[in-house]
Amino acid sequence: MRFASGGATAGVRTDGTDRGHTPRLHILDGLRLLAALMVVLYHYTSLSGGWHRDPRQLFPTLEPLTRYGWLGVETFFLISGFVICMSTWGRTAGEFLVSRAARIYPAYWVAIVLTGGVVLLWPQVRSVAGPETVFTNFTMLQTGLGVWDVDGVYWTLWVELKFYLLFALVVARGVTYRRCVVFCGVWTVAAAVSPTADSKLLTMWAMPFAEPYFVAGISFYLMRRFKPTALLWGIVGISYLIANHHVAKRVHDNANHATALLPAQIGVFVIFAVMALVALGTFDRVRWNWLGTAGALTYPLYLLHQYIGMTVIYALRTTVPAPLLVAGLIVVMLGAAWLMHRFVEKPLGRRMRAALRTGLEELRRTERPAAPAQSAGLPLLKEPRRFDRSAPGPDPVGAATADGA
Repeated sequence: MRFASGGATAGVRTDGTDRGHTPRLHILDGLRLLAALMVVLYHYTSLSGGWHRDPRQLFPTLEPLTRYGWLGVETFFLISGFVICMSTWGRTAGEFLVSRAARIYPAYWVAIVLTGGVVLLWPQVRSVAGPETVFTNFTMLQTGLGVWDVDGVYWTLWVELKFYLLFALVVARGVTYRRCVVFCGVWTVAAAVSPTADSKLLTMWAMPFAEPYFVAGISFYLMRRFKPTALLWGIVGISYLIANHHVAKRVHDNANHATALLPAQIGVFVIFAVMALVALGTFDRVRWNWLGTAGALTYPLYLLHQYIGMTVIYALRTTVPAPLLVAGLIVVMLGAAWLMHRFVEKPLGRRMRAALRTGLEELRRTERPAAPAQSAGLPLLKEPRRFDRSAPGPDPVGAATADGA
């Protein structure tokens, strides 16, 4: 097993600062696509959605498995903690926020237009209150504003966004091993006490159900970058136990009928185990280039699939056999995701990134202190010759001095 640092290796110093490049982990791209497909199958084969009947009658063999597909969201959060910690090493807070905004907003805006148009024109499956709801969703802050999501999957983006803002506090100071560990510890305590603290503000930012996945992801990356330690395994272990504690509520919230708890608990264990293997380097030999493309499809597939897909299901449910309809719809959605990535994410992301970087540089330029202007006709004010700076008490001059103005 290979670690990024067993003392120090190329690109990593033992003090926790960065001086190199982290190679791409193709296995994470594959896991992201797998998580997205889990969510897609859960929505298409376990929810009544556009079928208007019990999916167990349509998919008697498949549905007992796909009813737990919502665990793909937990997988996303765990991978996100790993990847965000990895990608922020050596970056400033401004660079981090620019990269995140350029990554998540272009495809999201187009998805809102497409999904909003579908549900406004064909509200048989889902509907929105009106165009103003669609407009508010463009901010990605609609949950905080008390506005419904245009698409049901967007609630996870609000969770991710809050994680970015929280971790930006670490990035602002400079990402190091110690600061990441402190961040994980403080967030874990906040999430643990928030359910009984009777504070909506604390609960909103502590995110008790999502926190253990993000924190575990950060810890797994620290294991990979440096080496596994008892401290990091302890953080992961506590995160797993907290995650397992919240599984029962997640099952209850996502089940339309009696659903066993044990398979979901096993699923959470498997998610943690797989990410542990990623951290330990077990999948480093997986370097299939097509996984990069697969990973690129994940985000647009996630954004587009639910309400648009359910509306298509509603329209074709009586004319196309259910298994064929689901299989064909997934292929169509993957194609739409590729088009979104190729013609929206890549070009608009580049332009948005360049524009934000220009704005960030302008902000930095205007904050640089200007050289003090000196007039040729007016000499600088001098301190009185007998003023003793070391003497106690207030400045007897009572005015700004030349070197302290």
